[in-house]
Formats: sequence, C-alpha cells, structure tokens
Amino acid sequence: MSSSADPAREPLLPKEQLDPMAQDFNTKSRTTSSSKRRLHRSRSAPRGDCTYDDNDVKTDEPPLHPSQLFNLNPNLRRVIMFLALYLTIGTLCFYLVRNQISGHKTNGVLDAVYFCVVTMTTVGYGDLVPSSSTSRLLACAFVFSGMVLVGHLLSRAADYLVEKQETLLVRAFHLRQSSGPLDILKELQTNKLRYKCYVTFLIFAVLFLAGTIFLVTFENMPVIEAFYCVCSTVTTLGYGDKSFNSGTGRLFAVFWILTSTICLAQFLLYVAELNAETKQRELVKWVLTRRITNNDLEAADLDEDRVVEAAEFIVYKLKEMGKIDEKDISGIMEEFENLDYDESGNLTNSDIVLAQIQR
Repeated sequence: MSSSADPAREPLLPKEQLDPMAQDFNTKSRTTSSSKRRLHRSRSAPRGDCTYDDNDVKTDEPPLHPSQLFNLNPNLRRVIMFLALYLTIGTLCFYLVRNQISGHKTNGVLDAVYFCVVTMTTVGYGDLVPSSSTSRLLACAFVFSGMVLVGHLLSRAADYLVEKQETLLVRAFHLRQSSGPLDILKELQTNKLRYKCYVTFLIFAVLFLAGTIFLVTFENMPVIEAFYCVCSTVTTLGYGDKSFNSGTGRLFAVFWILTSTICLAQFLLYVAELNAETKQRELVKWVLTRRITNNDLEAADLDEDRVVEAAEFIVYKLKEMGKIDEKDISGIMEEFENLDYDESGNLTNSDIVLAQIQR
C-alpha cells in the first residue's frame, strides 16, 4: 500500500494473516540488524526514536522577530496580558494611596509601578513602605497575587523564550562543524535541559552585569555596593540599605527586577531538573546494561505463558526504569479491554466502532 493512503481507512489484518509475514520477517532479521525489531510503530502514534524527517521540525528558521511574538505564541500573549492587567491595577491602587506610603519618593506614577514590581517579586527593599491599614491590606493582596503570577505565568514565558534561543546556542557550539538541521535537532533532544541551563545562565549573567553597571553609572554606587545591591535584589533578599533611588533608576528597575529575578529562578529550576534527569539516565543505563536473570524473565512474563514477548519485555524494562508503574499499566489494559469488543485480544476497526457505539 502506498504511503499516501489514508491510515484511518486502512483495515487491520487478523492475527492469522499476519503470522506468515511475521515468520518471513524473523527470517530476514537474521541477516540485517536493522530488521530485528518485531514491534512496528503505528502511523498515528508519536515517534519514540530519534529519527526525524526534514518536515518534522524546521530548525533553520530565522530568529523570532518581535512583531511575530503574539502571532506565534498565545501563551506568551496571555502572560503579557495578565502582567499588564496586574501592573495597571496595582499602579492605580498604589497611586491612589500614595500619601499612605512613606519613604523616598520621586514621581507618583513611577513610584506606584516601582512599588508594585518590588512587591510582586517579593524583593521588598523598604525604601517605600505602606504606612496605613488600607495600603498594608493592598500590599498583602498584591504580594500573594504577584507570587502566583510570577511563579505560574511568567516562568512559562521565560521557558518559551529560552527554548527559542536553544537552536542558536547549539549552532554556536558547533560553528566549526558541518552540522545540518537534523544533527542540531538530535543534539537539542538529547541535551535539552543542559542547553536550557546554558541559555538561562548567559541571560542571567548579562542581566547581572547590566544591573551592576547601571547602579555604578546612574546611582553613583561603588562597584562593591552595586554588586551587593544586585545580589540582594536578584535573590529577592532586599535588605533595603541599597536600592534604586532616582527616577531613572526606578524606571530601569521596573523592567530589570522582573527579568533578573525570574531568570535566576528559572536557572535554579533547570539545574534541579538537570540533576534529576542525570540520575534518571544513570538508572536507565544501569537497567539496560545489567545482566538478565531467570527471575527477571519470570517477572516480565505478564501473561504467564512461560514466553516473554517483546511487548512484555519492554513493559518490564520501563517499570524497572521507573517510567511507568502498575497503576499506569492497569489503566491502559482497562482501556484496551473496553475497546476489545469481541474479546479476541486484538483491536480492529470493527472493535473501535462497536465499542464507541456501546458507549
């Protein structure tokens, strides 16, 4: 059958008609190593290997242009919408109670935005503090809602922007090598978290340096004090002895505090995920390289017919790797039994149709 045929209309052959084909396939598998697989991936199933076609993912696309940002990623558009709504409401509320906020002030609107950002990111310098019950209640409400916004929404935006730069980073690492789009894609899939750590760390280093230079240049801080202020800010310590006091500094801080604190949080998250992934890979390597015993074969024999088929062996290995458990297998088997209308142990198009009609 040609590859252009519709797989949804293609009838599934009964098991009895597949046996001669399986025997012929097993005979040919003795001569070619690439034909040793007895399981065939369904055309409708997702790929499980690392073989990619040129049509699967385009890795040679140009970098993302700012004008294309909202068209390409609805999640990022939603994040920016919520952030704009949060800052607008926060600025309006804190501007209305500006006389109930004490501290060093520059401009009413700018101070309101600045105080909103400092509250949302939990930096809390202390250069502006609420001094009445109303302003304190507002601060309590906005600090909790801001933590939710930063933790749930802005981290997704940061993750999306980091992923957009991964391909460029791989290209830079392999600049002197003739790596095609497929090679870059395989490298990304293999070391995805590692490159996320690299990209996030580079962005954080640039932001850290930019904040230090800005404090030295515009806030007239010594280098050590500027470095100290940046460290206390990005870690959200916010001691308050050093902060942005000028109008220009607070305008810069509105954008810089948001990006730098989120970037550091994402970097630490990626490091933790990378550590967990490394341990998982070590476990997988041990599972795949250790010696198989008779006890393993008995445990892998799910149907207890004293023969371990490929599917049973795969399920046993996945359980040993910790990728699935008995609850997952039970759920999948329950779904299979519900779809197997004639209880033949095989799924056909008629089984699917009859099972859906019965439901």
